[in-house]
Amino acid sequence: MDELKNLSIIPLRYSMISSLLHNYKDTKNKVRKMEKSGLLIRLKKGLYVVSPKVTHENVSKNLISNHLYGPSYISLETALSFYGLIPERTVATYAVTSKRGKKYETPLGYFEYVGVSEKYFSIGVRQESLKKQFSFLIATPEKALCDIIITRAGIRFQSKKAIREFLMKDLRFDMSSMVKWNLSIIELCQEAGYKKKELFLLKEYLKDEYGI
Repeated sequence: MDELKNLSIIPLRYSMISSLLHNYKDTKNKVRKMEKSGLLIRLKKGLYVVSPKVTHENVSKNLISNHLYGPSYISLETALSFYGLIPERTVATYAVTSKRGKKYETPLGYFEYVGVSEKYFSIGVRQESLKKQFSFLIATPEKALCDIIITRAGIRFQSKKAIREFLMKDLRFDMSSMVKWNLSIIELCQEAGYKKKELFLLKEYLKDEYGI
């Protein structure tokens, strides 16, 4: 366990762990033993995170999500919950990727990635600092909401009233936060070609309701 004490909460490749265990003849066996004893948590083949009982720090699912599959950023309900814009915490960790969609079931929970085009992917993404040592990519609130609208097949709007009902009833959104929103992010998402009508109605609703 001494080899792991100075490691942090960031996910580690097998190659890095094996280099720390170079004094052992059979590093693969040592890693397996560490995993079995709960010192290492295996996220997927070749990727691990040190157990909180070693680091005495909680793991960050958002940080893990970025490393588990990428390029990707935290989004959808996970991002909205992170910002305190919806009341529920999500059971799964949702993210968006410029690659094919993917799902992972890990000892730390369920991670789901939704695929979008590279052009759309790069809009409205920022870095969030974690303990002043690490950072992870996350959608802005505007982009996270756009991601929900464009990636969920059943979401269609015919009016601004329908937008309001979706925000208030389905998401239970903190509507007061929208007065500070950046419409240019929604416009860029609209230009990227996904559900133009729905994003246009969202933009017009925000203009009318909050005078943005």
